Amino acid sequence: MTTLLEKAFAEAAKLPEAEQEVLASRLLAELAAEDDFDRTIAGSAHRLVGLANEALAEHRAGLTEELDPERL
Repeated sequence: MTTLLEKAFAEAAKLPEAEQEVLASRLLAELAAEDDFDRTIAGSAHRLVGLANEALAEHRAGLTEELDPERL
């Protein structure tokens, strides 16, 4: 465990029990969401490669234009 995480847990331990439960629930939900995101990205790598190849082909064919931040 890192020093920073140890410090965060030490500070969290000072909170009332109800607030500790809320914090723990939020942390667990965040970790689960991160795992879900990683699985989604890993499962769609082939699709992302296809989209990237398609975008490169369009660019090489002159079908893209430079982004102008002033027109956003």
